[in-house]
Amino acid sequence: MAITDSEIQNVKQRFGIIGNSPLLNNAVSVAMQVAPTDMSVLITGESGSGKESFSKIIHHLSPRRHGQFIAINCGSIPLGTIDSELFGHEKGSFTGAHEARKGYFEVSNGGTIFLDEIGEMPLGTQARLLRVLENGEFIKVGSSKVQKTDVRVVAATNVNLMHNVEDGKFREDLYYRLSTVPIYVPPLRERGRDIELLFRKFASDFADKYKVKPVALTDDAKDLLLQYRFPGNIRQLKNLVEQISVLSSDNKEITSDGLQRYLPKVNTLPALYKSGVGEKDSLSERDILYKVLFDMKKDFNDLKKLVLDTLPSQAKAAQLVKDHPELFEGIHEVEDNNRHAHSSEPVVLNLSPSASDQSNGHVEDVHDISHETEDDSLSIEKKEKELILRALRKNNNKRKYAARDLGISERTLYRKIKQYDLED
Repeated sequence: MAITDSEIQNVKQRFGIIGNSPLLNNAVSVAMQVAPTDMSVLITGESGSGKESFSKIIHHLSPRRHGQFIAINCGSIPLGTIDSELFGHEKGSFTGAHEARKGYFEVSNGGTIFLDEIGEMPLGTQARLLRVLENGEFIKVGSSKVQKTDVRVVAATNVNLMHNVEDGKFREDLYYRLSTVPIYVPPLRERGRDIELLFRKFASDFADKYKVKPVALTDDAKDLLLQYRFPGNIRQLKNLVEQISVLSSDNKEITSDGLQRYLPKVNTLPALYKSGVGEKDSLSERDILYKVLFDMKKDFNDLKKLVLDTLPSQAKAAQLVKDHPELFEGIHEVEDNNRHAHSSEPVVLNLSPSASDQSNGHVEDVHDISHETEDDSLSIEKKEKELILRALRKNNNKRKYAARDLGISERTLYRKIKQYDLED
């Protein structure tokens, strides 16, 4: 049966849900449709987005509304006592068990249990919960008697349970048993103008509580509020409005500058993207590192090309290298690597002016270089070969240290050893 807009509005008003964003309305609609059934529901969403309100909608619109509703935060129960809390225990079953105790599944028979932060539940307890979901059976701690219960389970999580399944932290069979019907509660930053509505609602509530005039936002402050990401969602917004209501006693009209003082400083550095529930993270740390390195390489090559294209001659390029060697550190080796990746031309290690040329303050013009004979080229190769041999002898044929003395990478040195047949 289709849910009308007026029915959605009535339910939101009944349970105090503020907002009109399509994602929010869709979540309310799904909760209303699944409420009359006994199906298990998994509510996903970030911390502070209001997941518990949807569990109450499911309970109070179901045939179990006259039964008990118990909300349990699985992350807040100590590891050693969670089985006792959920399923009960017999007297003397462990130290401190001075009397028998009923667990939540026995107390809420005929009602609904809301298990918040289900991802924090230990694996052993997950196995017990799976048995309840499949057969309605449980055993108290310290007992061998099987008991029956008729409880509807609504679970919620702010983590990606499928990732926990892959890491062995959550049972796959329990995941599929819980997520018969998934409900996604959107974070505040995905709800658009709902942020303004919630701000006004909280401002009015705190004005009544503290007997002050409600705070209001100027247009530029509203724009700033909509741009903020609110990692703490509704809970963070509520605390923000309360803080402003108490501290802005002199002026109740808040400008963007005034609002900026209350907003926590956010980290502007790139952050890892966290995907939605049920999806793999689209970017890993390695992917981001690769991207940063590739961008740096592209910027470096663009800068080098720009410098070389604007120079009228190689002579001026050499003079620039001589005057500012720190700007071109590493360029020769990068050029050497790139050229050898695509051709077999011999490489000259030192492209900058020679020591003798520098001492004389003279740099050969590009036209003079172009008229060098083949013998000159071969003599340069010979000198390069001699340098490599000297470096290898000096470092007892340890290529790592020889490459360091030559100012090239070990990979480049290895290639030149092969080129000049120096492996022996």
